[in-house]
Amino acid sequence: MNKKAMYPGSFDPFTNGHLDMVKKAAALFDEVYVVIGVNAKKRRSFEGERMRDAIRQTVAELGIRNVSVTVHDGLIAQYAKDNGIKYMIRGLRNNMDYNYEENMAEVNKLIDPDMEYVYFRAENVAVSSSMVKELHGYGQDVSAYVPKAVYEIL
Repeated sequence: MNKKAMYPGSFDPFTNGHLDMVKKAAALFDEVYVVIGVNAKKRRSFEGERMRDAIRQTVAELGIRNVSVTVHDGLIAQYAKDNGIKYMIRGLRNNMDYNYEENMAEVNKLIDPDMEYVYFRAENVAVSSSMVKELHGYGQDVSAYVPKAVYEIL
């Protein structure tokens, strides 16, 4: 049986913390779908399609062959259901992340009750997209926090 997992997020921008989650998921699952969720009510700092291309380039350079990257503007749980994906990957930095993720899991299970959640512990809890955006906005070097292909579009 082909085990498919999805790692959704805004990835605005995609960080090395996100990349760690992708690597962990790719080691456990046959197929991993990195899905850049687009929320029409939120303004992105970095264009979703450019971020998709940078993530694709990053995983290709690392030789990770079982990861695909796409941009999606609908419900994440519906995307998973429509594509036969039964596992949702989430990264946890702290107990606040856990509480937030459990609330989202309950909502998503209304759409797909068979969805299973797999939580990975974040290795570098200080790294977040918000932190990268803020540091970058103040002219700080953020190259240590994002993959090279992502840094090139910041």
